[in-house]
Amino acid sequence: MRRLLLTAIVAIGGFYLAAVLLLFLTQRSIVYPAHPHPAPTPSGFERVTLHTDDGLALTAAWRPAAPGKRTVLFFHGNGDNLPGAAKATQRLADAGYGVLLADYRGYSGNPGKPTETGLIRDGEAARAFLETKGVTAPSLILMGASLGTGVATRLAHDHAPAALVLVSPFTSLPDVAARMFRWLPVRMLLLDRFESLTVMPGVAAPVLVLHARDDRLIPFAQGEALAKAARDGHFVAFDRFGHQLQFAPEAQDAIVAWLKERGF
Repeated sequence: MRRLLLTAIVAIGGFYLAAVLLLFLTQRSIVYPAHPHPAPTPSGFERVTLHTDDGLALTAAWRPAAPGKRTVLFFHGNGDNLPGAAKATQRLADAGYGVLLADYRGYSGNPGKPTETGLIRDGEAARAFLETKGVTAPSLILMGASLGTGVATRLAHDHAPAALVLVSPFTSLPDVAARMFRWLPVRMLLLDRFESLTVMPGVAAPVLVLHARDDRLIPFAQGEALAKAARDGHFVAFDRFGHQLQFAPEAQDAIVAWLKERGF
């Protein structure tokens, strides 16, 4: 009996260690389920190229602002692409804001492999592109959805834009993963972390956070926490739309209204 019990314990332990190892080795394919094929350029946008400081050329989509309007630099979620990003910013474009839809390394036929450091570099490349168009930090609105909120928050911390808009954001990747994989030591295993809650107090710009109460991927409380951590934070709650909140016209209208109230 003791031998059978010991054998069972060893087998369970082996299975657990194998699961931990598998998660560690495949974590980036889980965090970044990139579309492998090139995405079409959304209607009304110009296809442009972003050049990263580590030598990559990434596709993006750009439309300039109407006279007197600011420009939005948008970072999409981990499973999206440029057409989806255009849908997430449709009301902003309709209101005359300039929009640059950034894309990431390893996504939509772009070279490279996505990592936290790599995505931050991609964001810097997008910001540098806008500077060539005369769009500097004081006239720039950084915006992200889901994974893109991690990139947008980091850039807002480093460059002081006019405003930061976050839709369905997370406090950190470990906070999200620990909730999804409660039986694994994910906080120790994660290579990429996007510690947005940690850097948020250093963001000088006004911050708008939108989150749906029925978001089943990223808890509503994480969006609330980010808004509270901001120096000038504003929170808008929705009862529905889940984790696809960025596509809801109601959410986009709330963003446009807030920007106009701030004089942006």
